[in-house]
Amino acid sequence: MEKLIYMDNAATTPVRAEVLDNIIPYFTTKYGNASSVYKLGQSSKKAVEAAREQVANALGADVSEIYFTAGGSESDNWALRGVTEALKEKGNHIITTKIEHHAILHTSQYLEQIGFEVTYLPVDKYGKVSINELEAAIRPTTILISVMTANNEIGTVEPIAEIGEIAHKHGIIFHTDAVQAVGHVPIDVNKMNIDLLSLSGHKLGAPKGIGAIYIRKGTKINQLIFGGAQERKRRAGTENVPAIVGLGKAIELANEEMEDEVKRLVLLRDKLINGIMKAIPYSRLNGHPTDRLPGNCNISFAFVEGESVLMLLDMNGICASSGSACTSGSLDPSHVLLALGLKHEEAHGSVRFTLGYETTDEDVDYVLEKLPPIIERLRSMSPLYEDYINGKDNA
Repeated sequence: MEKLIYMDNAATTPVRAEVLDNIIPYFTTKYGNASSVYKLGQSSKKAVEAAREQVANALGADVSEIYFTAGGSESDNWALRGVTEALKEKGNHIITTKIEHHAILHTSQYLEQIGFEVTYLPVDKYGKVSINELEAAIRPTTILISVMTANNEIGTVEPIAEIGEIAHKHGIIFHTDAVQAVGHVPIDVNKMNIDLLSLSGHKLGAPKGIGAIYIRKGTKINQLIFGGAQERKRRAGTENVPAIVGLGKAIELANEEMEDEVKRLVLLRDKLINGIMKAIPYSRLNGHPTDRLPGNCNISFAFVEGESVLMLLDMNGICASSGSACTSGSLDPSHVLLALGLKHEEAHGSVRFTLGYETTDEDVDYVLEKLPPIIERLRSMSPLYEDYINGKDNA
């Protein structure tokens, strides 16, 4: 069998075996529509509500505050469009950051087109938002603040509790895109002052195409989809029962195992980071050195193209990425890395390795064995590298 080292867990994760076991009956013997009144349908309804409780418990939320969606992007869209539609008479200003996922940035740009004003906060060289700059950006017309819990590309974890505290002090609704964070770092919506939270199942061992949004009781937000009474009349459409069941089981497992898994992944992550930095000159770590997701390693390699690195890694059975999977195929450099202050060529030379529950110590050793000669090979063909070395030798 061809060797496969999977280090792109930020893009998606394999469905966990325990999750799959829970899902299969809802494709076969328990296939009823959860909105039906007979026993087969009510069995599905009970499974949906059990999963809702599992998600709520993982977030420290009430069961009535959890709504299932098709994924993180839908949840992000609902948060921004739902709140701005509901509160447009109160104000027209939103605050977010320059390093958000495109589900937030593109929705914000759409809102600008229809009359809303958006402040895109800068970040420091590690990807951190300044609390002082955020508070200074608040206006009398500010109705929503949206800051991601942890960045999908560089792994930096933001000061969410402090941001939420500021938002509430000024009477502003606070949303966080926690797609990369849920199941990987502790989340408590009450302790962290969160009003709205987006999450996605396929980032934590559940199937693709399922997510959820937490909506704090009393938050003014318009419904997302019309057409039925599902999700308490806020999101119409037949419930994706198998995927919902999978999300519930996956988030329950992730929270139960989190403490030990975080310790394990941090050791592997730091071994990978330190090994790369030691073996490959002219490389730099992107993101915060400590306040980062336990499985995230984003490195820029000078004088090479990230896409070329990925192709040669793939030839060696290693799956990684050059940034967000949602921008794969784009020739533009990462907006996140540019926001950190990297030059275009530095951003283009970046590779993201994201570890998961299947990653082993041997996997890290294999990457550390194969990556340095790949970079060396690509640099040997780079005129920029040759000019740099010649200039350094002649200095």
